[in-house]
Amino acid sequence: MPIASPEVYTEMLSRAKSEGFAYPAINVTSSQTLHAALRGFAEAESDGIVQISTGGAEFLSGATVKDMVTGSVAFAEFARVVAAKYPVNIALHTDHCPKNKLDGFVRPLLEISKERVAKGQEPLFQSHMWDGSAVELEENLQIAEELLAASKAARTILEIEVGVVGGEEDGIVGEINEKLYTTPEDALRTAEVLGLGEKGYYMTALTFGNVHGSYKPGFVKLRPEVLKNAQDAVAAKYGKAKAFDFVFHGGSGSTMEEIHEAIDYGVVKMNIDTDTQYAYTRPVVDHIMKNYDGVLKIDGEIGNKKAYDPRAYGKAAEAGMAARVVEGAQHLKSAGNKMK
Repeated sequence: MPIASPEVYTEMLSRAKSEGFAYPAINVTSSQTLHAALRGFAEAESDGIVQISTGGAEFLSGATVKDMVTGSVAFAEFARVVAAKYPVNIALHTDHCPKNKLDGFVRPLLEISKERVAKGQEPLFQSHMWDGSAVELEENLQIAEELLAASKAARTILEIEVGVVGGEEDGIVGEINEKLYTTPEDALRTAEVLGLGEKGYYMTALTFGNVHGSYKPGFVKLRPEVLKNAQDAVAAKYGKAKAFDFVFHGGSGSTMEEIHEAIDYGVVKMNIDTDTQYAYTRPVVDHIMKNYDGVLKIDGEIGNKKAYDPRAYGKAAEAGMAARVVEGAQHLKSAGNKMK
């Protein structure tokens, strides 16, 4: 199926919210990890979201080029061709973008999409994230308001973050403290500035104890009720139940109960990166360890071309990551829920 149109993406998110599931949003950094994500969604019979971060976009442009826009455009165009061979709907998204990278990442990509739309084409990406967690709320929302207008013109969806996600991702560091928990007042201010859909479609990553990175269950102190309190506060003021479409960041180590509770309160998208990175790399390590004499030319020998051919361990890596995507879709209850 083709990459999701703006209308299909909107319908995907609407279905998730109304039917009580969320989409895995899988970070990728290469054509192979993209295929792993697509394969996983297809095997799970789940539509889904594939996303790239600023670092992923740089990497996709070439390790010596390091141009986020070049990498993003190349990725999106490649994804459009290959995704058509998979029987699921896929939306393309750009992940965390801090203030100092907006001019080199999100803003030019929105402009490209606006130009495409003017020509009668689909936008390049279906959504973009502005990560304002490192600035004060008022500045965060001021920038979000500007980007929301640009996003609406480009027929894309904006994702924002209100609060701070702990840990580190692509150089963005959040301390683990009380700022990890967004307040109802923050949610009300967000609704006041950005509206509830009339100014453009946006998703909101409110923070409820989320931490980026790899952690054992129990380390991360999640409070999903933060999401409920935010929805309730907005409903009380504006008369609109579950007004926000929430995004779940930093979910490693979360329990199924916490994930499902968050979905009940309006989460429609959950980012998965750390776990799929490991699922991709682990089979490569296994291949190297089991074929040590083949992948290395030891003591003057010639090695084994079949062992060091990148396709040998690449196929295993793809299968490993795809299996973790299937697991993610099952956890979020999107498995078996693809649109017809």
